[in-house]
Amino acid sequence: MVSRKLKFRILIILIVASLVILYLLCLPVSLFDDPTSTVIEDRNGILIGARIAADGQWRFPYRQDIPDKFKKSITQFEDRYFFKHPGINLFSLLRATVQNIRAGRIVSGGSTITMQVIRLTRKSKPRTVWEKLIEILLAVRIEIKYSKSEILALYASHAPFGGNVVGLEAAAWRYFGRAPDDLSWAEAALLAVLPNAPSLIYPGKNHEKLAAKRNKLINRLIEREFIDPESGRLAMKEELPGKPLPLEQAAPHLLDRIFKEKPGQLCRTTIEYSKQKAVAEIIEIHHRELNFSEINNAAALVLETESGNVLAYVGNTQSPDTSIHGNDVDIILAPRSTGSILKPLLYAAMLDDGEILPNTLIADIPTRFGGMTPQNFDGSFAGAVPASKALYQSLNVPAVRLLQRFGVQHFYDVLKKCGFTTLSRPPDHYGLSLILGGAETTLWDLASAYSGMARELNHYAGNNGKYDPRDWHPPVYFLNNNPEKNPGEFSREANLIRDGILSASAVWFTFKAMKEVNRPPDYFGWKSFSSSSAIAWKTGTSFGFRDAWALGVTPEYIVAVWVGNADGEGRSGLTGIATAAPILFDIFNILPETSWFDPPYDDMARAAVCRQSGQRANPYCEPVDTTWIPAQGTKSSACIYHHLIHLDKTGKYRVTDACYPPSEMVHVSWFILPPVMEWYYKKLNPLYRNLPSLYSGCESDMSTSLMEFIYPADHNKIYLPIDLDGTKGSVILEVAHRNPHSTVFWHIDNDYLGMTTGIHQLEVCPSFGKHNLTVTDERGSSVTREIEILEPDSQK
Repeated sequence: MVSRKLKFRILIILIVASLVILYLLCLPVSLFDDPTSTVIEDRNGILIGARIAADGQWRFPYRQDIPDKFKKSITQFEDRYFFKHPGINLFSLLRATVQNIRAGRIVSGGSTITMQVIRLTRKSKPRTVWEKLIEILLAVRIEIKYSKSEILALYASHAPFGGNVVGLEAAAWRYFGRAPDDLSWAEAALLAVLPNAPSLIYPGKNHEKLAAKRNKLINRLIEREFIDPESGRLAMKEELPGKPLPLEQAAPHLLDRIFKEKPGQLCRTTIEYSKQKAVAEIIEIHHRELNFSEINNAAALVLETESGNVLAYVGNTQSPDTSIHGNDVDIILAPRSTGSILKPLLYAAMLDDGEILPNTLIADIPTRFGGMTPQNFDGSFAGAVPASKALYQSLNVPAVRLLQRFGVQHFYDVLKKCGFTTLSRPPDHYGLSLILGGAETTLWDLASAYSGMARELNHYAGNNGKYDPRDWHPPVYFLNNNPEKNPGEFSREANLIRDGILSASAVWFTFKAMKEVNRPPDYFGWKSFSSSSAIAWKTGTSFGFRDAWALGVTPEYIVAVWVGNADGEGRSGLTGIATAAPILFDIFNILPETSWFDPPYDDMARAAVCRQSGQRANPYCEPVDTTWIPAQGTKSSACIYHHLIHLDKTGKYRVTDACYPPSEMVHVSWFILPPVMEWYYKKLNPLYRNLPSLYSGCESDMSTSLMEFIYPADHNKIYLPIDLDGTKGSVILEVAHRNPHSTVFWHIDNDYLGMTTGIHQLEVCPSFGKHNLTVTDERGSSVTREIEILEPDSQK
């Protein structure tokens, strides 16, 4: 039987063990649960923005490293034996007890810094003997769990520094406008004495008392030989801070974004403070000018191409009242109509598929696609234009014709692969308008896509002609948040694939075409561009002059700019070339001079290309250039515009073997465009040679058409306007004839309408319903088209 004595010993052991366990568990996992400010720094640790904590305090997140000046100042002022005692200082407690008994009230607490940390966790409960005992017990427990450096960091992060300023970090920025690491001895000493008497910091009050406390501490630091006497005397002459300084807000919209993702955290970003300030200043300078035209908003995003790191993030123009003109909207993330800014991607995709070569001729003529009639910005037509020129001149008609040829679904899929996230509806919803602003995108997605193209091209040679899917990733704005998963930092050796989203050669030729854009001298607001760097750039303007875009790419940098009104209100003159491009080039002016992309020759092929058509040369092409093309371009079609024609021996007339001896024929290569293309093309190209007339008695060989309808073109439904008095309006029909001096005769349903010479336009007012329209020239050649004049009710 167990004796009573043994039972008693076991009970005592259990009680002691329980007390020890309770003591070890008496501290919470986290000593402080106070809300903290959301703070963002640039890549070098410079404060670029902060948002006040939920309880209205400027309380920065916990900082583990304490600057040496503050560490020495606070320990000399509050607890000079801090690094020697176990959390309590019995001598200090005894001295405080004697002082309190003599004074008849509490005049000294004898608390160590460790005990003050406990008091801060307990929210400054009444200073009683019982509370002091609890502080003593918990202080020793903290010393067991935490290192001295950690305890000091806890104190520095949660001590009151006057007003709504809590913690060393917030105090350094609020009172001195700099980080704790950059404080002088005088500033560090002042902040060391503040938690003991935080009310002394109020501007204009108690400055003498505060200065006396600070200088007393500086003298102690001199005595302890932490400061030499001369430096100490100079420190005591430093002025005290005045009114608390406003915290830096260099990137307010990025701060808002990070606040939603990581509230209450300190985040080191990829932003470069000097570039952020410079870009914001450029935006504001242009904003002041744009305001005269009631254009209120602008945004810019600057990336490092290689890493995708964001160097500058200016989400909008600034105003004291951010609600004015929607200045609080982060335009970088706002979906806006694309205008023409996606045209380079279509060009690259078609090069990649081998459907066109860089300078393939594209028809630029009046065109109607169902209910869509695209128009070039200046309302003119070139007849035929090289694809690269159509791109850098941002011609709408060739772009729509290219998209029709490539396929909306196909292009939609390419955009999705490139990272465009705002295409939320099926391809049929956008239709051919997808290339002219029928969809929306964001500056973020735009910069992401073009940076992916640039990285893919930059890495092609280093990847031995293969592609790394990780080259395509969104921009990065957290600096080394997780180095192993940071998409801006990766090895070039793993996960390489044979085909990229867009081939390196397609991207190179696209950037080459974008580089050819010239600055029109007559556009309003253009700034001089002094940088000698080569830049691939493109602008865009949405329908109704609501959105102006500009995008620039170099091997080192991506710059994306948007200008407009956040509420979507359009303004005359709000175009990419006039408002966004000047900002783009002003930003490039502050960036270091850059290089140009190396040609990816391993993804190219040498080929004979027809100089006039831009297509692979056929046997009749003259002249022919042997040049580099995308490797996929070798499967593109041969020239369709050069034909071998047969002339009489004088070379003046076209003949056939039915009317002229073959032995006397002269065989000549001839560049022949379809009639409508020719009609517009030869106006701008005086060297274009008209096809010779047929020799007398020769019938047309039907290999070339003499006439072609301009309107109606490839549709047959015509809407007639209805005048205000209810009468039916008229329509102007038009055909193109190869012979500029020809006369043509117009008939509708066998009824003669009239004749035209030279310019073949005829105004008619046919009845509603279906009709057969026939146009015949003096040689008997004719074209026929069935048309339908719609009733007014069918136009609704």
